[in-house]
Amino acid sequence: MTLSLTGKTALVTGGSRGIGRAVVQRLTADGARVVFTYHAAEAEAKSVTAETGAEAVRCDQADLGTLPAIFEPVADGLDILVNNAGIAFGKPIAEITSEDFDRLITVNTKFPTFAIQAAIPLLRDGGRIINISSINTAVPAPGGALYSASKAALEQITKIAARELGPRNITVNTVSPGATDMLRSVNTPEGLERAAGVTALQRLGTPADVAAVIAFLAGPDSTWITGQNIHAGGGFLI
Repeated sequence: MTLSLTGKTALVTGGSRGIGRAVVQRLTADGARVVFTYHAAEAEAKSVTAETGAEAVRCDQADLGTLPAIFEPVADGLDILVNNAGIAFGKPIAEITSEDFDRLITVNTKFPTFAIQAAIPLLRDGGRIINISSINTAVPAPGGALYSASKAALEQITKIAARELGPRNITVNTVSPGATDMLRSVNTPEGLERAAGVTALQRLGTPADVAAVIAFLAGPDSTWITGQNIHAGGGFLI
């Protein structure tokens, strides 16, 4: 690590597990002060705090009323916002309920949008916003209408935010992970083998692989990249 983020403050949503945890680990290792959110995984959040020194704040992204609390620890200024937290479930369009729609769109699109809004007055010029999407917006699958739509909307918000915040040299980008080893809990060994087989690098990704891309976008060498969707999938989609 180069400690390239020394003196920077980052807020990462959903930092207790998976990709979010790897992002907290990487950004703190690179020298940043990190605040992260968690919902129900309190034990995991305490583990991340003990390991990295990052500060944990509980948050329920289904409730916009919890939004102000996550910005209190960074009220003195923010350099990096990573909108990572999200939910996913699959249902055919014929079975989607109004409640399904409202919950998934709120957690995956509405909350991150208003997090960006809340971050704007706190972000220092030259800051970074990184939104986490999914390869599923480019490779849609049956049952994934709501999830893919929620992430596709976030990708469009990213592009507009990049235009609006560009005059302040604030970059706004999306990272779309491909197949990672976090899929082991919801896929068969055969399915995982197929996913690795169609990936150019012939393996599943790890949270650390994705976190490295996010850290690059958060760092000083990415100043000329904004409004982009980086597919961090090892060549799953080419």
